[in-house]
Amino acid sequence: MNELLQQVRVLDPLSGTDRVADVLIAEGVIQAIEDKIYHWPHDTSIRDCWGLILGPGLVDLYSHSGEPGFEERETLISLSQAAASGGFTRLAILPDTAPAIDNPATLARLQKLYPPLSPAPILHFWGALTLLSKGEEMTELAELASAGVVGFADGQPLSNLALVRRLLEYLHPWGKPVALWCCDRQLTGNGVMREGSHSIVYGLPGNPAISETSAIAALLEMVEAIGTSIHIMRVSTSRGVELIQQAKQRGLPVTASTTWMHLLLDTEAVISYNSSLNIEPPLGNPSDRVALRRGVKEGILDAIAIDHTPYSYEEKTVAFGEAPPGAIGLELALPLLWENLVETGEWSAIELWRALSTRPAECLKQIPASVAPNQPAEITLFAPQQTWTVEKQTLKSLSTNTPWLGQQLKGRVLQTGRQPSN
Repeated sequence: MNELLQQVRVLDPLSGTDRVADVLIAEGVIQAIEDKIYHWPHDTSIRDCWGLILGPGLVDLYSHSGEPGFEERETLISLSQAAASGGFTRLAILPDTAPAIDNPATLARLQKLYPPLSPAPILHFWGALTLLSKGEEMTELAELASAGVVGFADGQPLSNLALVRRLLEYLHPWGKPVALWCCDRQLTGNGVMREGSHSIVYGLPGNPAISETSAIAALLEMVEAIGTSIHIMRVSTSRGVELIQQAKQRGLPVTASTTWMHLLLDTEAVISYNSSLNIEPPLGNPSDRVALRRGVKEGILDAIAIDHTPYSYEEKTVAFGEAPPGAIGLELALPLLWENLVETGEWSAIELWRALSTRPAECLKQIPASVAPNQPAEITLFAPQQTWTVEKQTLKSLSTNTPWLGQQLKGRVLQTGRQPSN
């Protein structure tokens, strides 16, 4: 099927393009982008796209699947449908499933359930660094690499620094992405929100910023000594941004990301005690949120991750401090980030799209998609003014653990790749 998108706003972070044009797509390839296209094949579907945004497909660095083990939270099919509905054409899944993706057999089973040639989005799988059921033992990293993992990440903090050192030394020559979450669980204690004036007022145990920053500092020391390139996940503090900026200025091979919710909300929101605001790492103090926004805008933090973490209604319908940490986000991130950062003028459209598409792909050491002639049509079509209500019936995800449940949002994805998402 051929398609002509007329007068659509084209965003392409790779070339810096932000223009209104006609876009002709045929056989899954972008054939032409011109101010006005006057000739097209006879079987072309013509779509008036005035007011719509066309950009490269979004890429999520890390999210969680319920399948295998917790299919009531999310299956691979519902996860992929939620990703497509949110504009994502590539999705990297963390290995903390049950059984965990810490051996080639589990990986092969998942690849069979969701073959890589399936329609967009394409699911990639992180291989575990350690045997997650045991914690202190390295996986068969070489076998996992040969089996096709996108990279290595536990999605959980590693407390044994000697083990981290061995992992970095072993992985140094391979060139696969290595993603680490910096968090000192001993310093975290029983904290359920970021320590500060709000945690005192709300009467909730505080998790100090140093639980993150001390772990980042220790990891960066090892990277400087060993030279293995790493990705630092889930940066949530202003001091964390400073440490990463200093590391990059010293030339260390480091990339980093924060999550979309840490850019939108801070500890002030916890006054509602909504259990979907209990996430890990916890929402930062207001100064952290400001620093994180600056960090992404300036490229200190390379990418925005979704960290989609589904839980059932029963699991989340408990007191704030007793709820398992995490929230869904694949279908919500683009509309809310666009409304709060682009429409306010704080970020340009290109800056947001780059942080959600090309930079995450680069962190995964993949070739980013591009909205340009002769390129595959790995695209997202977004209607920034279309409104919809976040309800169980309107979400593709099986879970509804989000603080925006029941609220009306502005902005909705109409199409990803060549597959309608609604």
